[in-house]
Amino acid sequence: MAGAKRGIAKRIGIALAVVALALVALFAWYVGDYYRADEVATAELARVEAGDEPSGGVMVRELPNDTIAFEPKTPMAGLVFYPGGKVQPEAYAPLMRRLADRGVLCILLKPPFNLAFFDVDGAAAAREQFPNVDKWVLVGHSLGGVAMGDYAARHVGELDALVFLASYPTVDLTQFPGRVLSVVGSEDGVLNRENYEAAREKLPDQARELVIQGGNHASYGNYGDQEGDGEASISRERQQEEVVDAIMALVG
Repeated sequence: MAGAKRGIAKRIGIALAVVALALVALFAWYVGDYYRADEVATAELARVEAGDEPSGGVMVRELPNDTIAFEPKTPMAGLVFYPGGKVQPEAYAPLMRRLADRGVLCILLKPPFNLAFFDVDGAAAAREQFPNVDKWVLVGHSLGGVAMGDYAARHVGELDALVFLASYPTVDLTQFPGRVLSVVGSEDGVLNRENYEAAREKLPDQARELVIQGGNHASYGNYGDQEGDGEASISRERQQEEVVDAIMALVG
């Protein structure tokens, strides 16, 4: 009897080990299949490794907590960016650079596995490195916006504005006192519109929406086309410039 029980326990142990290995393999496959930064984005960051001098007054450098900072000489505000799910963070370098050129210190988070949910509190460490910046904006794209909303809900008194790019909160932000902007492209084929509309009740009364005519889901970053997305009728650069203008209106 004891031998039979040991045999059953052994078989159960083997089965559990097989399941665990399968789950690990599945996760590795899932996180390994992600959208990579295009040549425009990688060229923007090439001088970080090369150690080139600042261009246009903006210094681009890696911070100790594995984030990338785009630093103007005299920043008017600070911004922390939460990348979209399974998108290489460096793909947002052109957007960060456009904002930095206009005076906003931009910190690009690089979460583990390219999933912002593994670094929800990344904004805290990023902000701590710039104690002299007293105005902070959080921006999140797609699933990154959901993670950003979670952080913001727990730090409502420390932030000045939130920007959801093709995204929405899943937590209650009705008591957030700062400015809130939701940006969506008219041709976005990835955003769940039903959830987007339902999430309006989680936003404060002062929240507003910007619809980018001709914009889609992927053009906030430089990582090519995204599966299921609509075809943009405006350029990627145009969509990013509209985002920059909207953010500058919030912090100006």
